[in-house]
Amino acid sequence: MLDALAGEPRPAPRSAALRALRHDGQLIDRALVLWFPAPGSFTGEDVAEFHIHGGPAVIDAMMDALMALGGRPADPGEFTRRAFEHGKMDLTEAEGLADLIDAETEGQRLQALSQMSGALKDLYEGWRERLITILAAIEGEIDFPDEDDVPDALASTAGPPLEALILEMGAHLEDAHRGERVRDGLSIALIGAPNAGKSSLLNRLARREAAIVTDIPGTTRDIVEVRLVLAGFPVTLADTAGLRESAEIVESEGIRRALARAEEADIRIGVVDSSDVSRNQESGLPLREGDLLVFNKTDIGAPQTLTLPCESRSVSARTGAGIDAVEAWLEETVRTRLSAREAPALSRARHRRAVTEGREALRRGLDMVSRAPELAGEDVRLAIRAMESLTGRIDVEDILDRVFSQFCIGK
Repeated sequence: MLDALAGEPRPAPRSAALRALRHDGQLIDRALVLWFPAPGSFTGEDVAEFHIHGGPAVIDAMMDALMALGGRPADPGEFTRRAFEHGKMDLTEAEGLADLIDAETEGQRLQALSQMSGALKDLYEGWRERLITILAAIEGEIDFPDEDDVPDALASTAGPPLEALILEMGAHLEDAHRGERVRDGLSIALIGAPNAGKSSLLNRLARREAAIVTDIPGTTRDIVEVRLVLAGFPVTLADTAGLRESAEIVESEGIRRALARAEEADIRIGVVDSSDVSRNQESGLPLREGDLLVFNKTDIGAPQTLTLPCESRSVSARTGAGIDAVEAWLEETVRTRLSAREAPALSRARHRRAVTEGREALRRGLDMVSRAPELAGEDVRLAIRAMESLTGRIDVEDILDRVFSQFCIGK
């Protein structure tokens, strides 16, 4: 196909050459052509690149020529899947590439680059190698119990390394879903009584009129979401219906949704009206440690105090006073929760499931290692299989289809 379009001689490997591209004797374009012979290409196969001009007519003519020569459009993720199948990357690295393509923030970019560079692969492959060593010790006790060079109760020596791996997997899992939140974003819910100023605060933080603001209580019925970037990480800020007793069916549904969003959110910002002391006491804000309480309307009322397990800030959403302090608190909180640490983070739900399954298998194996080595050995095999499913060493077709279907066309 390359020779048919660009003529001979073929360009030197990995060197750009200016060529006239022709099909059926007709000139299509003059473009740069690159040739990557296997295995020195992204996919590990013979690959040619045509850097044509981007006009629609040129693209259409080039596509017609390629199709006539037996080509076809690539499926979503097909190039990356071919690279995976030819051993150019493992499954976690492929997922890192997908995340890099989709990255919208600096935090997402850095996490994706780390994963694409093999941070998770190295961790999981290291665990797998250690499990193979443990399994060899257990099987030595099973297969050669009477041999002089196999110590009695050899399987019991697997206990300490099994305990160490269980602890490491537990620490990996107990990361407050940091990696997944870097990919998907933190959820922040604004909650409070009607007319406390939640919508005004949302508009201030969003720097645009995202929510309708009126003096009529209960204006916000459904959840209004705004996507922000704080400290280089994605955040979804949600304005919710005012919390109060209501017999009106639509408002009651809005309040139910508000409470549900508050329960699910990573961070809650409780907004109270500084000019109405009685409503502050009746608001019943479901705030927790690590949330923020905002005393709004300080331009017409004095800051109040509430006994709640979180920090507080005083603002006027109408004038903008104090908004900088709220933004600074949010950025520091988001940075603390999501900033990269020394250990690579789980970035997908399938990673969490596999590591959890592996840890549970090792817990069972540790319990059986001194009593029934053959059962312990089977549990260690299950843990090894879980590690192999993470990197793609075993062919789990439904996992592969799901991973690569998320790529864009042409990658």
